[in-house]
Amino acid sequence: MKIRTHAESHVVELEDGSQWQIFPGDLAATLSWKPETDLRLEQSADQVSSHVLVNTADQSRVRVIAADATWPDGEVEKALRGG
Repeated sequence: MKIRTHAESHVVELEDGSQWQIFPGDLAATLSWKPETDLRLEQSADQVSSHVLVNTADQSRVRVIAADATWPDGEVEKALRGG
C-alpha cells in the first residue's frame, strides 16, 4: 500500500484513506519514506500499538495506532525509556 500523505511527521495517510499515528520513538524510521514507499499494515500484539506499518523494501517496522486514537497512559513513556 502506498502513502497518500505524510505531511505531519507523526501521521501518515495510506492510499486506502486510513490514517495512522506513528509511535514517537519510531519517527526516525519514517524519515526516508516517500510517496512510492510500499507499506504493509499488520496487527500488533504490542501493548503500545494496535498495528505496525512494515516497509516492504527493508522490512523496517513502526508502531502505529489509528490517527484519532490516543496512546495508552504510561505505555509511551515506559517504552521510550526501554522498559
